[in-house]
Amino acid sequence: MNDVVVGMGEALWDVLPEGKKIGGAPANFAYHVSQFGLSSCVVSAVGADALGKEIIENFTSKGLNQLIAEVPYPTGTVQVEIDQAGVPQYEIKENVAWDNIPYTAHLEALAEKTKAVCFGSLAQRNVISRSTINRFLDAMPDDDNNLVVFDVNLRQGFYNKEILCNSMKRCNILKINDEELVTVSRMFGYPGIDLQDKCWILLGKYNLKMLILTCGINGSYVFTPGNVSFQPTPKVEVADTVGAGDSFTAAFISSILKGKSVAEAHSLAVRTSAYVCTKKGAMPILPPELTE
Repeated sequence: MNDVVVGMGEALWDVLPEGKKIGGAPANFAYHVSQFGLSSCVVSAVGADALGKEIIENFTSKGLNQLIAEVPYPTGTVQVEIDQAGVPQYEIKENVAWDNIPYTAHLEALAEKTKAVCFGSLAQRNVISRSTINRFLDAMPDDDNNLVVFDVNLRQGFYNKEILCNSMKRCNILKINDEELVTVSRMFGYPGIDLQDKCWILLGKYNLKMLILTCGINGSYVFTPGNVSFQPTPKVEVADTVGAGDSFTAAFISSILKGKSVAEAHSLAVRTSAYVCTKKGAMPILPPELTE
């Protein structure tokens, strides 16, 4: 595989009220990228246990390429409670397999043919996976056209200013939601200005190609130097919002890699995430009117 799109970080089980579903932002992202016809791969780690084996089997059945190490830690689980608005609350177990993703020769070979990668803050809570992510980014081709996406994805207390700052320096596309932007702004010392101004500051400070800001029911924005695209959020019957943001990122990045404009990519991303909200779990099969 050349020109691979990689989702890197946590692969885990979301334990929802109605049962367990495979989750983790990188796996969600990579799966949806593959539905848009691009070569994708999920990078993570699982334990030598039944839950880990089931993740591997599930990804294989979906035709999802994977570089998933087996490590002597339990496979990750997340207890998910859904509130009345369909918004998930997470309790993420610590010191699990995806905290300990090893850097290997196979991973280095994958990095050398990676066209786009998406990573977040959660998989960097442990020094082992954090080091692996940074080494992977170092091993990617030095090409201005490559896309390095940092999907902030703040969870519980599993982040700090140093990790966020380093990740923003390493990426050229930043994806953040309105609540995360407020948290980051407080941390970085510019709390008193409106959301759009904060986005322009981050875009310039970190020399980003794009900054994607999602605001739930209040729409989403894509900032590029000198321009901003806005899309309202479609009104749909929400089953749950698990994985909706990952499908947004996957649709957007897939479109950009196919040569679409920011506005076209943004429109597809919004429609894709709205569709995912109408389904339970993070990895529904997308309809042809989106993927084609």
